[in-house]
Amino acid sequence: MKIVATNRKASFEYFILDKYEAGIKLKGTEIKAVRAGSININDSYVIIKNGKVEIINMFIGKYEQGNIFNHDERRTRELLLHKKEITKLFNKIKLEGLTLIPLKAYFNEGLLKLEIGLCKGKKLYDKRQSLKEADEKRKIEKTLKNYKY
Repeated sequence: MKIVATNRKASFEYFILDKYEAGIKLKGTEIKAVRAGSININDSYVIIKNGKVEIINMFIGKYEQGNIFNHDERRTRELLLHKKEITKLFNKIKLEGLTLIPLKAYFNEGLLKLEIGLCKGKKLYDKRQSLKEADEKRKIEKTLKNYKY
């Protein structure tokens, strides 16, 4: 499994409740651009519209050797999930007010997959708490590193 892109802000901005793996419907020049490393999922989000799951605002740069059939960089792309998963996600989003956020993009057996998370937004005090915990963990690791037996 080769990770191509990660959304590092997602764990800071949201509580990740559940994770799902989805395929992406791409054009030929898009997959070539992703293999070249031109992908960004930081500002993107996932919606469910007409029974289809779509990712919006995901950036895949233009392919250098592409011609006039090159793709639009920020077009809406369809995600591939099972129908049961789509209905389950749709119900959770509508009833509980949750959101779908892409967490990472990776290659699995030659196919590009996207890990999406069912998330709940954090409040400001939750973000402060997570910063404090990360700082404490960093201090503990630093003291353990300097500690001699």
